[in-house]
Amino acid sequence: MLSWLKITCNLNFKVSGVKNIPKHPSLILSKHQSAWETLAFQKIFPPQVWVLKRELLLVPFFGWGLAMTSPIAIDRKAGKKALDQMLVQGIDRIKKGFWIVIFPEGTRIKPGEVGKYHIGGAWFAIKSETDIVPVAHNAGLYWPKNSFIKKPGVIKVSIGKPISSKGKTSEQLNGDVRNWIENEMIKFNA
Repeated sequence: MLSWLKITCNLNFKVSGVKNIPKHPSLILSKHQSAWETLAFQKIFPPQVWVLKRELLLVPFFGWGLAMTSPIAIDRKAGKKALDQMLVQGIDRIKKGFWIVIFPEGTRIKPGEVGKYHIGGAWFAIKSETDIVPVAHNAGLYWPKNSFIKKPGVIKVSIGKPISSKGKTSEQLNGDVRNWIENEMIKFNA
């Protein structure tokens, strides 16, 4: 798919910080702007599963295919129960060697905007004793949310150094991740 985007849309990408990817399964907390990152992360990172809203699995064909990737599907309205589901399933996936991808803002956010960073990813990292790899990118500039049209260019992806969860509260860890990602986003616009 990424090669096809390059050929048909002249849309490519450049990744900085590849050396920051640990050898052991970790938690990726990333900006979510586009459908592009759902494709590109499969190439950039080791095998992974995603935390996603359960309703996506009900979409004909797309959802059925998505279900085959062993996602961590949660009911976002279930509160604490959803976190417990995420923890049990997430620890299982990490033990099986998978990385976990979470979009802490919960949905795609337009370039230049900042959504609320939900605490679930940081909470999971602390409870599972998993490092967080923060990721920033500007894919939304080239493949906007809900847009069929793709713009030519080079998507920039920045992978940060792993952030340890040891000795931090969920709020502190979430703040560290948010600050790193949003500071990187400012660099993309500079």
